Amino acid sequence: MADEMLAGLEKEGGSRVKMLLSYVDKLPTGREEGLFYGLDLGGTNFRFLMVQLGGNDKRIANPKFVADESKGNSFSSGKKRELGFTFSFPVRQHSIASGTLVKWTKAFCIEDAVGEDVVVKLQTAMEKQGVDIHVAALINDAVGTLAGTRYYDEDVIAGVIFGTGTNAAYVEKANAIPKWEGELPESGDMVINMEWGNFYSCHLPVTEYDQALDKESLNPGEQIYEKLTSGMYLGEIVRRVLLKLSLQSAIFGEIDHTKLKTHFHLRYQMLPTSSLTCEDKSGFMLYAGLPHTSAMHHDETPDLKIVEEKLEETLGISGTSLETRKMVVEIIDIISRRAAQLAATGLAGILKKLGRDGSIDKRRSVLVIDGGLFEHYAKFSKCVETTLSELVGEELSKSVVVKHADEGPGIGAALIAASHSQYRNIEGNPDVKY
Repeated sequence: MADEMLAGLEKEGGSRVKMLLSYVDKLPTGREEGLFYGLDLGGTNFRFLMVQLGGNDKRIANPKFVADESKGNSFSSGKKRELGFTFSFPVRQHSIASGTLVKWTKAFCIEDAVGEDVVVKLQTAMEKQGVDIHVAALINDAVGTLAGTRYYDEDVIAGVIFGTGTNAAYVEKANAIPKWEGELPESGDMVINMEWGNFYSCHLPVTEYDQALDKESLNPGEQIYEKLTSGMYLGEIVRRVLLKLSLQSAIFGEIDHTKLKTHFHLRYQMLPTSSLTCEDKSGFMLYAGLPHTSAMHHDETPDLKIVEEKLEETLGISGTSLETRKMVVEIIDIISRRAAQLAATGLAGILKKLGRDGSIDKRRSVLVIDGGLFEHYAKFSKCVETTLSELVGEELSKSVVVKHADEGPGIGAALIAASHSQYRNIEGNPDVKY
C-alpha cells in the first residue's frame, strides 16, 4: 500500500491508488464562526445539515439535519450562505470547489454524469429550485471525516471510511507530491484523497468467490480492495459460499434455493429499528439495527438461536442443526476477519508512508474511522484494532490511536466550507465571522 501511495503521488495514472489532490490545504482550527451547511451524499445516506460555529469558546453549536431550509436564514450585507458538499465517489478535482466525476462505485451507475463537474450540476439544480447557496467546497466522506475530527484533535492524521464502501484521506506535505503543479500552498500541507478502494496486489487473498463476484459486478477488475473489505460485499461473499456448500452437499437438507441464489440477498446493510417486530425487539435487543450477517456473527446464545432464525427468515433455510449453525458462524468469521485484517494493513500503509511506523516519527498518530461497518460491527472493528497493533508492534501501538469518528463527513464538509470561505479574509480577519 505504501509503495502504491508513492507511485500515485509521483504522477497521474502512476498507481491504481489514485492519490487525488483534494485542494484542501487548510483544515479547520476551531476558531471559525458563522452558519454553514453540509450536504452529504454517500453509498447509503443522503443528508443535509446546518452547523452553527461558535469560535474558540463554543466550537460547534446546534448541528442539525434539516429537511427544508427556511428563507429566514439568509445573511445580511449581500453575503451568500455557503455549503460544503460531501460526494463519496471518485472525483478529479480542479480546485476546492470543482471536480469531475471519474467513475461511479458502490453499484451506482449513471453514465451521463461521468466526466461532468458535480459542483456545477449541484449549483445548477439548486438555482432551478430557487435555493441561494454557494458551494464553497467539494470533498468526499474520508476528507470530511478527517476535517470533522481534526477540528477537535490536531493529532488526527487520517480519516478512513469502512461502510458501504471504503476510502481514506490523509494530510501530506505538499513538497512530497511530485505531481503537484504550481505554487505550493502557504500551509505547506495538502489533504490527499487516496481512493484506496481500487488498490490491488497479487498478494491479496482473492478466492474463487471474490473472482466470481468481481466478474459479475458493475465494475469488473476495479475496486478489488473495496470488494474484499467493505460492507456492501461481505454478505454477498458469505451468500456465495453458503450456496456452493448447499449445492454440493446436503448440509441444509432439501431447500428452495431461490433466496440463496439471489445476488446481494444477504447483506451487511443497516436495518431500521422501526422495521423490527415486537418479537424482534425483545429477542434481538443487542442487535436491533444491526445487519443480519453481523447479528449471526455476534450470536452468543447457547444454541445459536439468532443464527437459526436469521437463516430461516433471510435465506429460507430451516431446521438447521447446531453444528450447521456453528459452521455458518465460522464462515462469517473467516470472511469478516479477512476484511478487518486487510483494513488494518491499509492503515499500517498510511503510517509507513508518513514515517509514523516508528522509523522516523513517533508522535501520537490518530486514525479516525467512520462508516456503519466499523461503527456497528463490533467484531470487525475490534479485529481492525488488534491487527494494527500487531503490525506496528507493542511499543508503537501506544502512540497510535484508532477511534470512531464522533463527527460525520457532513459536519466535516461544513467545516471545510468555513475554512475555505470566500469571506474568510474580509477586514483582515483570518477566520470567518458573520
